[in-house]
Amino acid sequence: MAVSEITQYVYTVQPGDTLYSIANRFDSTVPAIEQANSLYPPFTDPGLIFPGQLLIIPGGRFGFQYEVYDVVSPSDTLFSIAQRFSVSTDLLFGINSQIANRNFIYANQVIWVPAFVYEVSTGDSLSEISSETGVPLDAIIRANQRRAGFSPDVLYLGYRLLMPLPASRNIVVLRPLPGDILQTGSLIQGMARAFEANVLYTILDTQGNAVSKEKSITAKAAGPEYAAFSTNVQFDFKPATPTGELRVYTRSADDGSIQDLVSVKVRFE
Repeated sequence: MAVSEITQYVYTVQPGDTLYSIANRFDSTVPAIEQANSLYPPFTDPGLIFPGQLLIIPGGRFGFQYEVYDVVSPSDTLFSIAQRFSVSTDLLFGINSQIANRNFIYANQVIWVPAFVYEVSTGDSLSEISSETGVPLDAIIRANQRRAGFSPDVLYLGYRLLMPLPASRNIVVLRPLPGDILQTGSLIQGMARAFEANVLYTILDTQGNAVSKEKSITAKAAGPEYAAFSTNVQFDFKPATPTGELRVYTRSADDGSIQDLVSVKVRFE
C-alpha cells in the first residue's frame, strides 16, 4: 500500500499566496506540492492556485511519520474540520490538548487530524483504494473536496489522497493503518477516552474466526481524558483468509456490551 511516510499539512490557499511562499513556510518544495496536488495539465496550468483551494503540503518542520496536520483557515470551525475527516468534535478536541476552548480556534492554528495520506499508484481508482483499505468511499470524497486536482473519476500518479482513520466518538486507531499487514508483534496504537483506561481488542478473519481472542490494553489515563494506548499484537490462531479486521472497543460497565467499536481492515501474511 502506497502510504506517504512524512508529515503532511492540509492548507487552505489564502489571497496573495504563491506556491513558493507556501513551500517556504512549510519547509517543502514547489515540485513536491505540484506533484501531491496534480497542479499541472489537464487540471490546471502549472503552479496556478486559487484562494479557498485545499492543498496537501508535504513538509517536515515538526511532527512524526504519517501524521497529518490541518492549518486552520479563517472560516474553519472545529465542527467543520471534524466533518471533513469523518470524526466527532469530541474526539478532535480531545486529541488536541493545545485547544483550550472547542468553540474557539484561530486562523493558522495547527491541529492534528486523524488521517493518513495515500499516494496514488499506476492503475489506482478511488473505489479500489476504498476496497483495499476499508475506508468508505464517501469519507474519502468528503475529505478531499475543495482539493486542487481532485476528481473522483480520474486519479493521477503521485497524487496524494487524504484518508480518514477509523474512529468512533471515543476511540481512534492510529496503527495499523487501514489495509496494513498485521502479524504477531505488530503494533496497535491509538487514542481513547475509556472508563478505567481499559481498551480491548480482538482480531477476526473474514470468515469470522478469531485470530486473536479478546485482550486488554491499558491506556495512559482514564476518561474523561483522551489518552494514548499501545500494545504488540498476539495471535492465538492462524488466519484462514488473507484479510480480516482488527476490532478495538470498550465494554459497558453496566452490562458488558461492546461500546465505541472501531473496525480496521487488515491483511495477513
